[in-house]
Amino acid sequence: MKSTFDVCNPATGQVIERVIDGTVEDAVWAVDAAAAAFPGWAATPARARSDILRRCHELMLRDADVLAALISTENGKSIVDARAEVVYAAEFYRWFSEEAVRGEGSYSEAPAGGVKTLVTHVPVGVAALITPWNFPAAMAARKVAPALAAGCTVVLKPAEETPLTALALGRIMLEAGVPPGAVNIVPTTSAPAVVSAWLAHDRVRKISFTGSTGVGRALLRQAADRIVNASMELGGNAPFVITADADVDAAVAGAMIAKFRGSGQACTAANRFYVHADVVDEFLEKFGNAVMALRVGPSSDPESQVGPVISSRALARITALVEAAIADGARIAFQGKIPNSGLFYPPTLLVNVPFGAQILSEEIFGPVAPIVTWTDESAMLASANNTEFGLAGYVYAGRLQDALRIGEQIAVGMVGINRGIVSDPAAPFGGVKQSGIGREGAHEGIREYQETRVYSVDWA
Repeated sequence: MKSTFDVCNPATGQVIERVIDGTVEDAVWAVDAAAAAFPGWAATPARARSDILRRCHELMLRDADVLAALISTENGKSIVDARAEVVYAAEFYRWFSEEAVRGEGSYSEAPAGGVKTLVTHVPVGVAALITPWNFPAAMAARKVAPALAAGCTVVLKPAEETPLTALALGRIMLEAGVPPGAVNIVPTTSAPAVVSAWLAHDRVRKISFTGSTGVGRALLRQAADRIVNASMELGGNAPFVITADADVDAAVAGAMIAKFRGSGQACTAANRFYVHADVVDEFLEKFGNAVMALRVGPSSDPESQVGPVISSRALARITALVEAAIADGARIAFQGKIPNSGLFYPPTLLVNVPFGAQILSEEIFGPVAPIVTWTDESAMLASANNTEFGLAGYVYAGRLQDALRIGEQIAVGMVGINRGIVSDPAAPFGGVKQSGIGREGAHEGIREYQETRVYSVDWA
């Protein structure tokens, strides 16, 4: 009899479901199934693949309420955030249904003459996909959709905290017409063993991972043993810069999204707020009032805007970071209210945060906003870039030229200019430095699952 593990609601601690705990043997079987399905799926006409992916998009929207309730229950995020995630996730299937039929290639003559060069792109093969718990639908869709569009088959390991959403997507894909074996989902509590088995399997030619930088480093070392094509979307530490002439109301609205969406548990979440001294008092008052008005509670409360953090370990880590910030000289200026039970941390604004505070150098992954006051742009930018991460950043400024000038000097892969969101299926998503390798979404997303093939033709 197969062993199982519990999936729990982080707001209540109650068991939602018991899921079969995948083993190394299951992992190997999943790769074998994907490898068997690969020739047929790769040979499927691009238009047919496109139609299936478009059907996935339609079915996700059909089941949006059910999926949102599932995400809310196993992840803890508010139902509003969960519904937004479903729509966002579904869009990856629609976007890559369109990319599937946009095959590119080239035809040219060699400079020396007598030879024609044909360039095309082919699916890389079986892709191993590892997704996190914070966006259980979106992260799976952002990887599976381009892989299928390119003609790859996949094995998917969802986070053990949130496997139910991935399994629901699997059922939707089967209903849409994805053939059996093309997508294989292995929930497990033995992630290192399962992923190691995949990386050791000779049929796995691609790994795509979203998660912590530490785990990403370990996976890259394993991938190097067999020279496996790797994409990594890793940690972040996003600065949120507000200049002296910024629209403060707009900056507050953007900050609320960038910081508190999903309880701040996003790699693109604003992690450090650099507010010019000329507007810091106005920003703090308006931001603080908005924070105090947030309703914190379980997803079962339809009025809830901020849910619990994912685990007791996460709660302890956030608490320790805030305590360390206070020891460094910071002060709690505003702090919301939370229920009496559950894994909740109150939305918190910290002021008087010194440039060298520990909380500025670590990814908070929670509903805490440290505010740094600045006057010297060079010093502010030096602090903003003083991190190993380089995923996202945000700039609010009155003049677009100033926003772009500052944005160009922040060492990140994505910059939100006068908006608190950087993610869009039609835009390449990814970072620099130790925030990752490769891009997801946009046209670059499908290329991550393709190899370039060249035909050199004698043209005597």
